[in-house]
Amino acid sequence: MLLSRKPNHADRDSRVEHDKFAASSPAGIPAPSRQSLRGLDWFIFFLADVQTGFGPFIAVYLTTQKWTQVEIGFVLSIGGIVALIGQMPGGAIIDAAKSERLVAALAIATIGCCALAYAAMPIFAVVVTAATLHAAASCVLGPAIAAISLGLVGPLAIGERLGRNARFASLGNGVAAAVMGTAGYLLSSRSVFLVTFLLAIPTLIALSRIREEEVDIARCHGEMPREAEDRGDTNVWHLIRQRPLIVFALSVLLLQLANAAMMPLMASAVTARSSQWATVLVAFCIVVPQAIVALLSPTVGRKAQLWGRRPLLLIGFAALTIRGLLFATIRDPYLLVLVQVFDGLTAAVFAVMIPLIVADVAFGSGHFNLAQGIVGTATGIGAALSTALGGYVSDKFGNATAFIGLSGVAATGLLLILFVMPETRRTA
Repeated sequence: MLLSRKPNHADRDSRVEHDKFAASSPAGIPAPSRQSLRGLDWFIFFLADVQTGFGPFIAVYLTTQKWTQVEIGFVLSIGGIVALIGQMPGGAIIDAAKSERLVAALAIATIGCCALAYAAMPIFAVVVTAATLHAAASCVLGPAIAAISLGLVGPLAIGERLGRNARFASLGNGVAAAVMGTAGYLLSSRSVFLVTFLLAIPTLIALSRIREEEVDIARCHGEMPREAEDRGDTNVWHLIRQRPLIVFALSVLLLQLANAAMMPLMASAVTARSSQWATVLVAFCIVVPQAIVALLSPTVGRKAQLWGRRPLLLIGFAALTIRGLLFATIRDPYLLVLVQVFDGLTAAVFAVMIPLIVADVAFGSGHFNLAQGIVGTATGIGAALSTALGGYVSDKFGNATAFIGLSGVAATGLLLILFVMPETRRTA
């Protein structure tokens, strides 16, 4: 049922990464070279840099261009709506692609041009178009990264590979935030988008270092190996009816429903209690989880193959539940920074587990990336509902009640994993 015809003896030694990936390659498929593996590392690092430029910097920049909050909100909403409805079509595009590298390159070029459009012509029509194209391009980049990773290393080594992806993405986010924040402070808010455009160049160079012949298309799409007797059911409806996929998508929706509103509510609470240090404290609250993700993600990937998926999912939901309860009870704004360690633990778990479990469930279907789109849609719905409901409860009943409610949602997700979600790990 696995892609390898010989036992993988090197997967017990995480230090010999290249040998392990080579052992997971099927007969007739060249093992991924160190060049391709390092190319994927740096591609993810620079892509995270590029995407960081479209975060809160957009609102700052448009505010300096005399845009109203209504206009800024409309642009951000357009991007959010496109990103939500584009998840499944984006995954389907990757499943139909003959070269994931080419699709990814076109998406990166589009995002680079969008950044340049923001900097060159911050007028309403141009910005709305750029926001729409950026969101659409992002919908294919997430599935493309997971597909290229799976195509390179196969299902046995994908857990640790996804952990490595999460590490480089986290490092890229941290470095980009520092660089762009410095550029915006020393130069202007416009310079952030010029830096973003320039960073698209090393991103494309890193992507070109991944050798096309080493990315197996069948594995990218979650198909069974060509020589397998049982090629699996490739009907889309068969995939959508898979109980593990439905349960996992629901659990991810609960995850985002509990998680997305916590940081904004916590930032508001910190500002109310210590306005002088609010910016610094919030910055630390962002940096701490990124550092935890960079530190723990490869370990999560390794343990996912040793322990199985469910124990790690339970740890991620438990950390989120505890975080909500601590936010509800702690009043010292400085201690809230320490609570963000739990955010980093949850982020490290799910950065690896989401694409990994989707790969488990979709194995043999040929629709791995469509399945990613289904879970991505659940993620978007949960995040959108979270900020709206969290803000409403906070306004009506206070922050403590809102945090307890969000913690209760996380606990519901934990129970769903504990009692309903089956184990999906594949073994030799």
